[in-house]
Amino acid sequence: MIALSKTLQVILALSILILAHELGHFTFAKLFKIRVDKFFLFFDLGGKKLFSTRSSWFVKLFPKAKDWETEYGIGWCPLGGYCKINGMIDESFDLETMKQEPKEYEFRTKPAWQRLLVMAGGVLFNFIAAIIIYSSMLAAQGRSYIQNQGNKIYVNELAYEMGFRNGDEVLKMDGRAPEYFNDLQATLARKKVKKVTVLRGTDTLDLYIDQAMIGEILNSDTMFDLAVPFVIDQIQEGAPNKDSGLRPGDRVTAFEGRTFDFVQDCQDILADYKDQTIDATVLRGSETLHCNVQVDSLGKIGVALKIPGIKTVRYNALSAIPAGIAYTWEMIVDYVNDLRLVATPSTQAYKSVGSFIAIGQVFPSAWDWNRFLNIMAMLSIMLGVMNLLPIPGLDGGHILFTLYEMVTRRKPSDRFMVIAQMVGMILLFALMFLAFGNDISRLFKR
Repeated sequence: MIALSKTLQVILALSILILAHELGHFTFAKLFKIRVDKFFLFFDLGGKKLFSTRSSWFVKLFPKAKDWETEYGIGWCPLGGYCKINGMIDESFDLETMKQEPKEYEFRTKPAWQRLLVMAGGVLFNFIAAIIIYSSMLAAQGRSYIQNQGNKIYVNELAYEMGFRNGDEVLKMDGRAPEYFNDLQATLARKKVKKVTVLRGTDTLDLYIDQAMIGEILNSDTMFDLAVPFVIDQIQEGAPNKDSGLRPGDRVTAFEGRTFDFVQDCQDILADYKDQTIDATVLRGSETLHCNVQVDSLGKIGVALKIPGIKTVRYNALSAIPAGIAYTWEMIVDYVNDLRLVATPSTQAYKSVGSFIAIGQVFPSAWDWNRFLNIMAMLSIMLGVMNLLPIPGLDGGHILFTLYEMVTRRKPSDRFMVIAQMVGMILLFALMFLAFGNDISRLFKR
């Protein structure tokens, strides 16, 4: 059931985003009176279609459909979708049309600036979709995040090797104070940070980052966890320690005399006292107290802890729009930096490239609208940025050739465009092969 749930979420999200992308091309084409022959979700390889407005049963139900210049449909191969624009050399390689006398409704007869907007329309609509999703979410629930200022890190082995220690507070990265705690590791890699300033106790230290370790940073699991003090927020109703003397606001510093600084340090301690009553050392204001607490069979004492440094920014319907635009831009910049790392072999970031399998793993096991929309907005940005890459076969390739034409006043020949399109398709298939290979490799390593 989990696999089915994830699969359905992937199909739904990608279907919506593909339709949004192709609708961008379609909208600008229609705006400039360019004929669109097909508008398809998924590919109808071999002419096989799950649905088409040209099918006999649909025409019987809607007789006027036979006069529509555009065929709308759903293909059988769920690897994308396409908008076939008349007079344009694309992945269909329709060279017969190109051999005919150019017509006024064809893509190739339109001014370069109009063709540029048609090709950029898909990316633009993907970014607009992300803005709409983020703006709606910000208006509905605001933006909550763990702020970096005032919070401390709990490190893994790689971070320890690099000089970080449990309880450090990250003050600056290359002179800039990070805002978001959860982005510390990503920022370290994306920005290729050279110097990190930390507060350790009362001392301020500078740690210099070995750039040769960027690849390890990218592939490390949670370098910086949030170091959480054992401060009680509430005691669960019906919990065995409801009447133990513990109160909200108490900070537990030891169990059975074994001291610790953070929650992560006490987990192994509690695991040694399952199903036992033990002594807890508690700080309450300026007092040090002792309480007898019951540890359950899971090594828990049934209390909820305070998570420090959570900040929530609220927006109304109007202020959420510029905030959504700013957040979308922030995500675009982050993803562009990620792609730069992928294109740098020494970082080994290419090993993180994934296909539909990796995308499916991102979605939650159970349906969660909030996470679904958040992931869909992220995927919309990824789809938009990827399509801007100057690779023939992607929108970015067409945009590049059109810009070349606008600057030089020379239009690339149809032969050149066909060859470029074929090269681009080979590159895209190689990228897909890499992505699927990475996914399969990760599955076998589990």
